[in-house]
Amino acid sequence: MNENLFTSFMTPTLLGLPVVTFIIMFPSILFPSPKRLINNRMITIQQWLIKLILKQMMLMHNIKGRSWSLMMITLILFIGTTNLLGLLPHSFTPTTQLSMNLAMAIPLWAGAVILGFRYKTKTSLAHFLPQGTPISLIPMLVIIETISLFIQPMALAVRLTANITAGHLLMHLIGGATSALFSISPPAALTTFVILLLLTMLEFAVALIQAYVFTLLVSLYLHDNT
Repeated sequence: MNENLFTSFMTPTLLGLPVVTFIIMFPSILFPSPKRLINNRMITIQQWLIKLILKQMMLMHNIKGRSWSLMMITLILFIGTTNLLGLLPHSFTPTTQLSMNLAMAIPLWAGAVILGFRYKTKTSLAHFLPQGTPISLIPMLVIIETISLFIQPMALAVRLTANITAGHLLMHLIGGATSALFSISPPAALTTFVILLLLTMLEFAVALIQAYVFTLLVSLYLHDNT
């Protein structure tokens, strides 16, 4: 049972070679570059949504922060489409892997922090020691603030991993219960099937919300350091 439960989270292989790289590259196919003077409805809607999201996210940033616009919109599109594609049957969701989420979170967090120490050195150092702190608490407070700073990328990655993994596990368990109850009690199987449909709809929303939350937190880290 445990093996079947966690099989969907194992990295898929083809002829003994991992194919996760091709899975990660696949979402880029869904956003083709427009090559015509007048685009079709699908590309027009995509461009409108991209501009709307980018406008809302970059509204609070200054010129230095807005230089990250391409990075931010690429990040939210990649995480969102990867999460949605992972809801398809017999598919693989790379964002359930903590290593991949850390590989996204750590460089972005480090880049924002380095920008802060470069352009706002005094303000960045002031975060380690709030004004009015008693002298006896200074060493402990500096240690706590340092730990809280370095735990930010871990919190980003764990939040995304936990939410996507929990939803997939719950869908797997309810789907297994539905198939098991079908031959025993059709009314109970119908009830669990309705619950599974509602949960699937919720997971579609969670897939998009988690992409937005991840990108928004990176944007807030950038805003605090620019």
